[in-house]
Amino acid sequence: MKFAFRLLLPVTLLCILLQATVSHAQNSIFKAVSTPNENFNYDLFACSASSPSDIWAVGEEAIHFDGTSWTAVEVPMIKGTTSELNGVFDISPTEAWAAGIINIGEGNPNQVIEKWDGTQWSIFPGPTFGSGDEPSLFGMSGTSASDIWAVGFLLAGDGNALEALFEHFDGTEWTATEVADGTPFLLSVSADATNDAWAVGYNEAVIDEDATLAMHWNGTAWTPVSTPNVGSGNNVLESVLALAPNNVWAVGYSTPEPPPQSPATLTLIEHFDGTSWNVVSSPNVGPANNFQSNRLFGITANSPNDIWAFGSYFASDGSGHQMTLLEQWDGTSWTIQPSPDPHVKPRRGTGFLADILTTGVVPSPGNVWIFGTEDEPPHEGSLAINTTTGK
Repeated sequence: MKFAFRLLLPVTLLCILLQATVSHAQNSIFKAVSTPNENFNYDLFACSASSPSDIWAVGEEAIHFDGTSWTAVEVPMIKGTTSELNGVFDISPTEAWAAGIINIGEGNPNQVIEKWDGTQWSIFPGPTFGSGDEPSLFGMSGTSASDIWAVGFLLAGDGNALEALFEHFDGTEWTATEVADGTPFLLSVSADATNDAWAVGYNEAVIDEDATLAMHWNGTAWTPVSTPNVGSGNNVLESVLALAPNNVWAVGYSTPEPPPQSPATLTLIEHFDGTSWNVVSSPNVGPANNFQSNRLFGITANSPNDIWAFGSYFASDGSGHQMTLLEQWDGTSWTIQPSPDPHVKPRRGTGFLADILTTGVVPSPGNVWIFGTEDEPPHEGSLAINTTTGK
């Protein structure tokens, strides 16, 4: 699954002791919404909206909301577990962009860029790479139809170099920039202006543990910016949200200790105030033991004082079951909020179950959509929750 790249330790011991248990279905302002599940696997990884009646959610396929209902829409080359769309940018009902990876696990992975013209999706030419290069795209954002970013990483043809990959669309064509800095994996990008964008992910360590990675676009170049890490295990930033040059949020997870201890991962939330990145205390469910990891995969905002971060937490019994995790920023602190778990109980006997929230969007004030996946054997399906009662 995609979560091979997406698996905090808060800053003080007091935060470690902060534990929360939530009755998910009860009192949640969110409700589960029916979405099409036409394929054997139908995970959703990214979303974007131009209005409340024009929303796209994409992953192993694509679905569209017209203000009334969700419909599955065919996308060339995207179907099932060997291909996926990891980013989408919706400009209008007649123009949207998406990007991802094809040929996963088939020996020749490559990127794909697609464009929606109001009627259908079609493959759009991307940058040209060298023979044997393997580009992968994991995030997309933009400020207009002539300023769109897609980010990921590039494995060079010799297999010895991994570089941060930035691709930009200027209204006419896509061009690529590679930045060599460590062993970077970029997973998300967010732009609030033509000269202010952020991309986050992690630097894969050769000897130590994976470390958080953030890179900034100032209108001229992409440069790395120092980010904190918590604990002595892996730290990963999964998603970034740029609200303003002095108000940027990133979420992911940290690990208190490295293997072989492998304790439960904890939520990681970091904030950029215009000068530096700092860890902001965030709650966790449990962890009662090393089985009960907490992870954040996405973030979206209704306003600067009403922000939602989301992901999943694991059952403490070691079963591997996952439940949705939803946290809210009220301008002062992050708190866990009740969220639906549509498939937390088997509909067909017993078996492995997982509800995971990965991506979200706010098409209009108070109208919050969050998407993900529900894994209920024998298939994985799309998951969507929505509220129209936000602040």
